[in-house]
Amino acid sequence: MISSLSNPQVKEIVLLQTKPRARRDSGLFVAEGLRLVEEIPDNYLVKAFFAEGSDPGIIELAAKINAEEVSENVFRKMSSTQTPQGILAVARRPDWTLEDVCKAPVCRTIMILEDIQDPGNLGTIIRTGEGAGISGIIATHGTADLTNPKTVRSTMGSIFRVPYVVTDDLHETILSLKQRGFTIYAAALEGSVLYDVPDYTAPSAFLIGNEGNGLTAEAYAAADKAVRIPMSGMVESLNAAVASAILMYEARRQKQRAIT
Repeated sequence: MISSLSNPQVKEIVLLQTKPRARRDSGLFVAEGLRLVEEIPDNYLVKAFFAEGSDPGIIELAAKINAEEVSENVFRKMSSTQTPQGILAVARRPDWTLEDVCKAPVCRTIMILEDIQDPGNLGTIIRTGEGAGISGIIATHGTADLTNPKTVRSTMGSIFRVPYVVTDDLHETILSLKQRGFTIYAAALEGSVLYDVPDYTAPSAFLIGNEGNGLTAEAYAAADKAVRIPMSGMVESLNAAVASAILMYEARRQKQRAIT
């Protein structure tokens, strides 16, 4: 059992939890909690740790994945949560390509995220995207870190199943999508068309902008159409994750209706 806070493995976990560069350079990140650790595919799992005195469910999972036991105070040091569940694992970051995002045979709905700042929003979009059956997500470098602990928790395991790529050139990526037959829709308050009017049964990609500033002028101009979600009362806009969910599920509704 690991009981020393100065143990090299403990220091590595703390570094991965707190330093984006450490995660980026190593290609590793930390997943915490029973549900998340259970969701890690075998080929992504590097190593795991569990706290002494954990409940039977944790101990059973720990035995299955050969997790190493650590003392309670060491686990608290390793954890990034206020109330640790007692198990965490180091996982490899999934390595997706644009081909992975575009090749899904059924849905062909893509989310394009420009500088989404909140890790919780990002994780929720990924999780909701899996539920809505999207093909994948493309994000700019200004978007929150995929492997941020809050993002990872918010995905609830979808991080391992929803293709996700970061683009170096958003304009070129949008052009590439258009060449592949995608229509690009910008979600914007000034959109001239209500979100449920366009036909999303063909390959569709939705541009979602920064929470505070929306889409840049360049991204907005690159879209084929701008759509808006109607607002009532004093509400000016929706949370980025909520707006994404509305668009993803409208696309799902239309595509499902088209095949029934």
